[in-house]
Amino acid sequence: MKLKSLLFAFCLTLTFVSQAQLSAPTENWQHLDKMEDGVMGVSTDKVYSELLKGKTSTPVIVAVIDGGVDPLHEDLKDVMWKNPGEIPGNGIDDDGNGYIDDVFGWNFIGGKDGKNVHQDQLEITRLYVKYDAKYKNADRDKLSKKEKKEYDQYKEFEKTITEKQQESAANAGLYGSMLNAISSVEKAIGKEDIQPEDLEDFESDDPTITRSAQIMQSMLSQGGTVKDLKDQLQQAVDYFTSQAEYNYNPDLKVRHIVGDNYNDVTERYYGNNDVKGPDASHGTHVAGIIGAKRGNDIGMDGIADNVKIMAVRCVPDGDERDKDVANSIIYAVDNGASVINMSFGKGYSWDKKAVDKAVKYAMKKDVLLVHAAGNSHQNNDNTDNFPNDQFEKRGLFGPKKAKNWIEVGALSWKDGEDMAATFSNYGKQNVDLFAPGVDIFSTFPDDEYNAISGTSMASPVVAGVAALIRSYYPELTAEQVKDVLLSNTVMTKNAKVKLPGGEGKVVPFTDLCITGGVVNAYEAVKAASNVKGKKKIKSKSGAGNGGNGKAGKKGRA
Repeated sequence: MKLKSLLFAFCLTLTFVSQAQLSAPTENWQHLDKMEDGVMGVSTDKVYSELLKGKTSTPVIVAVIDGGVDPLHEDLKDVMWKNPGEIPGNGIDDDGNGYIDDVFGWNFIGGKDGKNVHQDQLEITRLYVKYDAKYKNADRDKLSKKEKKEYDQYKEFEKTITEKQQESAANAGLYGSMLNAISSVEKAIGKEDIQPEDLEDFESDDPTITRSAQIMQSMLSQGGTVKDLKDQLQQAVDYFTSQAEYNYNPDLKVRHIVGDNYNDVTERYYGNNDVKGPDASHGTHVAGIIGAKRGNDIGMDGIADNVKIMAVRCVPDGDERDKDVANSIIYAVDNGASVINMSFGKGYSWDKKAVDKAVKYAMKKDVLLVHAAGNSHQNNDNTDNFPNDQFEKRGLFGPKKAKNWIEVGALSWKDGEDMAATFSNYGKQNVDLFAPGVDIFSTFPDDEYNAISGTSMASPVVAGVAALIRSYYPELTAEQVKDVLLSNTVMTKNAKVKLPGGEGKVVPFTDLCITGGVVNAYEAVKAASNVKGKKKIKSKSGAGNGGNGKAGKKGRA
């Protein structure tokens, strides 16, 4: 994103802040019912009061593969999965699963010494580094046809990374200047809690500061605060700084922290048991949406009322690595997860075959995978987005797509043409359904709460509904649960919405996803009660394993 002037950037930020001030109808809007409450939630409260009242359920383990989860959060500590085979803190692999003291889950981007990867490169940067070692001094005319194709891609990567790194550094400086301008206004006025009337006659010898004060006054008169603006600006500085110094930095080297043999994709047993990591904001928020303790009058309520959240950390500030994603899926499956939420994604893949193998393993073991479609307002039917449900290679009679995969777009709480989140990816062929994903209030680390937006928030809404179904109807297979969810979405008849990123273009909602609808717990539960299950219910032990059992160190995917 190129910002050509301080004023333009400041106005852009003001737009973001103004949007942030538009609050959702209530903090629990994802639970509401369209007919009764006038908001397109998923009817969670209605399903519990009308269809599930008095019914018994079984605990279901939901794995949150993310950047970390705070297992001691006041609204999550009672619903965290605790490995029944591990004795906490004794430094011994008590259950023999290959992971020492994995009490709440596992961290695949940490080292045995307890250190953790925080920032990392994007996949495009890693691929550039890989090709740079091979083609830096190459003569294209002397390359084979296959090598020329790689060489051309290498040069495209080089151009993109160079431009992005320079732009990010410039933008970080730009937003930093805006923060300084606000501080100058505060200093000149002599107070931090500035009100609109404080700025009415404000003038400075510096025209930039004067204009900053004018913009601040406009923002304050609309109900915002200086703190809101400063927070937004700081987030922008942090974001662009991270991109310049880490994401697009070819010289960054962090994998030594993990200490694995990165080139050995079959390697499984590395990492540490720190599931929180250096920044668990995203994963903790996701976990709360799925299963924060319901009815405890603390914070907020999750979708599912009888889940155990397994934390699996593999997503840094940057792109996740395919080896870690594959191992995270396998770990979750082997340790009893029935549903896996994956609120992450990227535009390039290092080793799709490794992830595909893990997805097939989950499919074989009857585990449902729920994945966020992405926030680039792009059409996933014609733009790469990884991981995905399409297998790169298959045998003569092998499946083309994963039958245990649900791809989720984000819905706004707004009505009419504004229902689809402006940032959401979509796809008539590759996105299954939509779910609430704008202004979702949920848990944040250290007993905090916050409302944030993204398909990352929509995916756990669906994962929560899926877990609810698997909890009350454990005889249903992952494929049956997927079919129940996709066959019983809701949407206004002939609904038309603004195409995300389409500059106001209005399209049928059926152009955005396969079902043309929004996940709904009430309709899904009604349908599930009439489906004859195909799965035999196994006896459970310990914290419950969703009927999957545990595998030893051998015989895994």
